[in-house]
Amino acid sequence: MDSSRNDSNRVVSLHPEQGEARTTSYVGMVIFLGSWAVMFAALFFSYAIHRTGVAQWPPPGVEPLPLFLPGINTALILISSVCLHFAMRATTAKNNTRFTQWMLGTIALGLVFLASQIHVWVGLWESGLTLRSAGFGSYFYLLTVFHAVHVVVGLGLLLWVTKHQIRKTQVIKQPSRLRLASMFWHFVGVVWVLTFVIVYAL
Repeated sequence: MDSSRNDSNRVVSLHPEQGEARTTSYVGMVIFLGSWAVMFAALFFSYAIHRTGVAQWPPPGVEPLPLFLPGINTALILISSVCLHFAMRATTAKNNTRFTQWMLGTIALGLVFLASQIHVWVGLWESGLTLRSAGFGSYFYLLTVFHAVHVVVGLGLLLWVTKHQIRKTQVIKQPSRLRLASMFWHFVGVVWVLTFVIVYAL
């Protein structure tokens, strides 16, 4: 009698392989982001060593970096993370319309971020900040372009998730996809904040 009650109360997973796949993908993304975090940390550390080795920063003949547009970019990417957070909340509420709106807002802010960053690059290059500008230019473009590449990848992931969802009648048939894409996008946002503080503000 007791054994029958235990059997009736036992929860049986109909698709255990899906749960294992989600766990594996999550761990894989954590490892992936950890490896890129180490890469960015190495770049920041190399930049810091180079900067402390010179008497004046920026070097003579090099204009200080602008703060206005990069500051706006920082606000844009932080707001985009907030939009993505609300998109994920919309999936919990099973509100497909809200999900699409918040995701499109996230993507739009990411595109504006890229456009603004390109504008900063063009302006600085035309003002004389090139890869040969006493090491300053090479580090600046390396760090910011490397980050921009990650922004492009992140936007691709977000577009892929959004496109997949628009074709569905349910809200996020596979929520793990959105979770992984959001992890990557939040990582991109954190790295940009560090880039802004270390490269632009300090």
